[in-house]
Amino acid sequence: MGATFNIEEERLRQEILKRKAKLVLIQLPNGLKPKALEIESIVRSAGALPIISADPCYGACDLALAEAKSLEADVIVHYGHTPMLSRVDAPVIYVEARAKVDVKEVIAEALTLLSKSSRIGLLATVQYVNALDEVKEFLLKAGKTVVVGNSGRLPYGGQVIGCDYSNATSISQEVDAFLMICGGRFHAIGVRLATGKLTVVADPYEGRAYLVEGEARRVLKQRWASITEAKGAEVFGVIIGLKPGQMRIKRALEVKRRIEEKGRRAVLLAVKEVTPEGLEQFQGIDAFVNTTCPRLSLDDAPRFRRPILTANEALVALGEMKWEELLSKGGWFESEI
Repeated sequence: MGATFNIEEERLRQEILKRKAKLVLIQLPNGLKPKALEIESIVRSAGALPIISADPCYGACDLALAEAKSLEADVIVHYGHTPMLSRVDAPVIYVEARAKVDVKEVIAEALTLLSKSSRIGLLATVQYVNALDEVKEFLLKAGKTVVVGNSGRLPYGGQVIGCDYSNATSISQEVDAFLMICGGRFHAIGVRLATGKLTVVADPYEGRAYLVEGEARRVLKQRWASITEAKGAEVFGVIIGLKPGQMRIKRALEVKRRIEEKGRRAVLLAVKEVTPEGLEQFQGIDAFVNTTCPRLSLDDAPRFRRPILTANEALVALGEMKWEELLSKGGWFESEI
């Protein structure tokens, strides 16, 4: 089926003209990097010098603020996400890049996977929140009860991001299953881990629907294996993220305190980009605790040779939280520390 994305050409041009920007830093997630040259041309047409950030961009937590300052950019154009940080040191133009796609066919396919569920929680990433009303109507006509959560923590009802599933957890007790409209599997696996409920992906980009139960079970097995290995760790590396929306120093210091109370050693590591190659250099550290993006522990863990735990997983390894408690709270995304 495929999908195209609204890059809001005229709004972007007018925003640049209004701000009288002379140098613009363009920041794109990988899925939108194929649009880079088109967006660069729009910025040029507004009379500004465009510079494209070639670094990865994983979310609105990953704003290129230091890079903009170094380049003396007048504004950052940040594609594919909604605002996350309350205060930033540079002007930012957010462009959500809403998908332009007919979802009826893929939702009809998803319905076959939800045949045993009568109460459906409806969720989407920001690219597809514009389709939620249409999908809700479609499900209601199919005889389903539909609930769209709105915890107030995200800009849109039903929206999820990689570290915030509050719009799912807030309605988890009201539904039998979730229908997640998104591209890729990570967000849907996050819904499954955060709620424990059956989760179906409707991917308009690929034009197919599927369950994530198998992937979720594999993640849980891998997480248990990492926690079990870390139980014997004597030295922990506690990671402090240096990206603007991932810096949780208080959480890292609390984790360090908990580790040291158990007679173990904790070393604080500040890093912008967490990579297996970077952590591998630190010999003598038995396990790492990740206080930055939970995706590193849940999605990328197989790439790391040593355990890389979330804050709550560290509590399980230290014997301060039970595995069953972690499961029941969906505690990979909201630290109880």
